[in-house]
Order: sequence, then C-alpha cells, then structure tokens
Amino acid sequence: MSDESMQVIREARRDWVFEHREAYLNSGGAEGHIMDITAVGGRNFATHCMIKYVGRKSGKVFITPLCYADIGGEVVICASKGGADHHPAWYLNLREMETIDIQIATQAFHSTWREPEGAERQKVWDFFVDCHPFYATYQASTERVLPLVMFKIVEAIPVFKASDATGMRQD
Repeated sequence: MSDESMQVIREARRDWVFEHREAYLNSGGAEGHIMDITAVGGRNFATHCMIKYVGRKSGKVFITPLCYADIGGEVVICASKGGADHHPAWYLNLREMETIDIQIATQAFHSTWREPEGAERQKVWDFFVDCHPFYATYQASTERVLPLVMFKIVEAIPVFKASDATGMRQD
C-alpha cells in the first residue's frame, strides 16, 4: 500500500483510534477491550489490548491500543500499520525494549516479548488472521512481512492511566 493511500486511511481512523484509547484508559479497561469492528472488516466481538512503551528517540511514554489474540498462553499482536510499506513506530520502539507492559481489559502486566519464526510463525499467523480477517488484506497490501509479536506475562501491575503517557501516538 502506498504511503499516500495509508495517509488517507490514517486520517479517517485517527479520531476513532484516539477515542478508543481514551475510552479504554478512562474506564480502567472496562470499555475498549471488546469492540465491534465489522465496519473495517473485523468481527463484532474483536479483542483489543494496550501496550505501553518508551519512544526510542523521544524517551516519551506511549500507550497504543491494538487487536490481539491469545494462542498457547501468549498474547499476539501484529505490526501491520494497516498494510503500509513500513513498520509502525510502536514496533520499532518495542524492538529496543527487553520487556513491555500490556493491558488486557482490566488487568495489566509486565511481559517479555518475542517474534515467532518458521513453522510457528505460520501457525500463529493463520490463527491471528482467523481471529482478525482484515490482517490478510493488510498483508496483501505490502511486500514487507507483517511482524507478529508474542507476549509472555511476567507479573501483574496497576492498570494504565492516561497520565502515564507523556507522548501521543502519531501513527
């Protein structure tokens, strides 16, 4: 997908993403975890988590909501950026971190992360696309392989608050 096409999609979604993040944060996770995203090719019972990470250049703390699935006791997300030709900033930031914080509904955790490879990656990809079918369209829109990131929970932490974030996600 061209950067120009991605920009049009990003502008249309910006308000929705901001509202989703704010609802998730302001409700302590009671809202925003399960959402109907059939309007964008998703399911009516789609699951969303939030990740909290530090910007590799800015040093600011960001909180980003993302679709997720649970496979084999690990949480999996996809660095799709809607099928853009380059990785989302959150993914580039995450790659610089050993651990990451993740919130699922009303629970938050420190976690380790990894990227599945080979046959495991294909298994996880197939499962993820079954949960969130529009990711297949995203993958078809770009030549880059969309990264999958898997989280293993380490310990419980307090849920995220809007005041935790010192930066605002731009993409």
